Amino acid sequence: MKFDTPATTNPIDKGQVVGKPTDRIDGPLKTTGTAPYAYERHDVARNVAYGYIVGAGIGKGRIALLDDTAARKAPGVLAIVTAKNAGELGKGNFNTAKLLGGPEIDHYHQAIAIVVAETFEQARAAANLIRVDYTRGKGRFDLAAAKESAPAPTPKQDPKPDTSVGDFEGAFASAPVKLDATYTTPDQSHMMMEPHATIAAWEGDKLTVWTSNQMINWSRGDLAKTLGVPKENVRLDSPYIGGGFGGKLFIRSDVLLAALGARAAKRPVKVALQRPLMANNTTHRPATIQRIRIGANRDGKITAIGHESWNGDLPGGQPEVAVQQTRLFYAGENRMTRMRLAELDLPEGNAMRAPGEAPGLMALEIAMDEMAEKLDMDPVQFRIVNDTQVDPENPTRPFSQRNFVECLRKGADRFGWSRRASKPGTVRDGRWLVGMGVAGAFRNNLLQPSAARVRLDPRGIVTVETDMTDIGTGSYTIVGQTAAEMMGVPLDRVVVKLGDSDFPISCGSGGQWGGNNSTAGVFAACVKLREAIATKLGFDPAQVEFVDEQVRSGSRRVALADAAKDGEIVAEDRIEYGDLDKQYQQSTFGAHFAEVGVDRITGEMRVRRMLAVCSAGRILNPKAARSQVIGAMTMGVGAALMEELAVDKRFGFFVNHDLASYEVPVHADIPHQEVIFLDETDPISSPMKAKGVGELGICGVGAAVANAIYNATGARVRDYPITLDKLFAKLTLPA
Repeated sequence: MKFDTPATTNPIDKGQVVGKPTDRIDGPLKTTGTAPYAYERHDVARNVAYGYIVGAGIGKGRIALLDDTAARKAPGVLAIVTAKNAGELGKGNFNTAKLLGGPEIDHYHQAIAIVVAETFEQARAAANLIRVDYTRGKGRFDLAAAKESAPAPTPKQDPKPDTSVGDFEGAFASAPVKLDATYTTPDQSHMMMEPHATIAAWEGDKLTVWTSNQMINWSRGDLAKTLGVPKENVRLDSPYIGGGFGGKLFIRSDVLLAALGARAAKRPVKVALQRPLMANNTTHRPATIQRIRIGANRDGKITAIGHESWNGDLPGGQPEVAVQQTRLFYAGENRMTRMRLAELDLPEGNAMRAPGEAPGLMALEIAMDEMAEKLDMDPVQFRIVNDTQVDPENPTRPFSQRNFVECLRKGADRFGWSRRASKPGTVRDGRWLVGMGVAGAFRNNLLQPSAARVRLDPRGIVTVETDMTDIGTGSYTIVGQTAAEMMGVPLDRVVVKLGDSDFPISCGSGGQWGGNNSTAGVFAACVKLREAIATKLGFDPAQVEFVDEQVRSGSRRVALADAAKDGEIVAEDRIEYGDLDKQYQQSTFGAHFAEVGVDRITGEMRVRRMLAVCSAGRILNPKAARSQVIGAMTMGVGAALMEELAVDKRFGFFVNHDLASYEVPVHADIPHQEVIFLDETDPISSPMKAKGVGELGICGVGAAVANAIYNATGARVRDYPITLDKLFAKLTLPA
């Protein structure tokens, strides 16, 4: 089904099921501990052995000696796989050949071996018997040191690293009011609760992996390429995922080494990455250094805006596109963005919740506040003055829908923004200095083809099959709601099956595109099923309604189940969008407000309350969407105040590589969070008239907290996270 124009008669618009706050279908399984995650799939394979991955002990260099003699003789050991005996590995789209290192070592904790044994304890003990001697190489581990010589990304790494409109340098130089400031964001880890885990089993030349993965089709193809087997010989199954945040978009070493270990041991093998390896062996959000320049007239109109960003990655890696929101968010006639990518020998930098916008807005939205202060303007009003309804770099392309100003105004009214003191450091509550901060939120709405298969059985049960995944976002429920609405049945008459590569290829979970696109694919399949049912029952498909488990047209009514009384009816289709994304700029918007208290004696920072106002088209399930946004807001607080992978610049690894020392927010850190969704639909986005929201919720949060700290204290910290030492260096505590 190709979607080129808005649907005129659209069953989704009834809003009987879609758009209603709905408990998650998978909720009872999750809360009772009976949802089977990858490592817990005890029923999928017999006689399962255990794998333990050995990570490299240096950040850069070469293995001089790997002696596994003692390990092979250890009790219970079935096989040991290293680069020497793994066979040639192909290079998948995401450089998967590097998931097994040796003899060259590209980064610390790169996998160099898997030990397979009868029990986990035996595998771990044997792994500790492997002797590895290294020749240490000269590594590059310091982004600041590499910054000045960092080149622009190649076209393969990023086809558009730089943009320019008008005369930025001239307009900035002549602007009566200007800001030139540099901001830094640190390396961050996904630190999801469920580790990367896989069970792999071979049957002849066919491989099945039960794993934890966000993008089934991507990963199936990459695993097949890496192992050198036909794609049709590989099956991925991932029905439940205990958190991903982008860290499970691609296959990681657990998948590849479980498959290699199972082939070598001739037994199914299960592997879970040790928690320390999750920081250094898998991907992370890379650190950035960002320079922002803004010039404006004294009336607050931006005349020049420039954003430059530097980050590092392994050779061949991709930039953290922290400038991308600046290309679209605010008006300004003269514009410039630049990205530079240094080669570093740290673990791979890659997607983490809202890649690009999350770190980019942490800088841009502080800069907007700093500029508002220079102009003596209210920060909310400054943003409103510079709103735009068209792509600022391509004014002929309008936004499909842009209600950013409404987000700001509604949020300011609900939060009590008028009570904010314009002069920092003047509001007290006992020993606490109290401040308010605001930041804009922006995240693009990305269109991805997505397919589904829908079945109607003789009992009137509707079953949906798609390889879409649920990473804790509520995919099961919104997919079920869509089918229920389209087929006119209650939600409890819908069965949803996800995460299996035997199902039609969906958009997968990533980039906050999953909700809108996957349900649009289900919509397309249901349209085809409705047509098949109507035709079989002798109705005109264009004149039929599906209501209350009946098929109706005029005065005629037939039970839905009757259509399948002679056997199951199956329909499959896929949503496509043509050149819709070229006609319109599709984005989501929001406004974040935060109130922070800072102890005037100790400098302790406490977030006291938070509000997010989101403009994201139709909200398919407000209950699940709110959960997504408050989770994102919580991550934003972590990014603002505590989260940082500390780099040992001598030896090239992340020191705090566990949940004990990588600090994330806990319940005591998070106050009441309020979420408002604008009552809107975007008919340009898809037949669902929805957009994404799961990543919008983190965008701008860190800056809102940082701006609130400044408003409370008058101390401006531009280096995240804002820790006590950084605040104290700039803080003049009142008497």
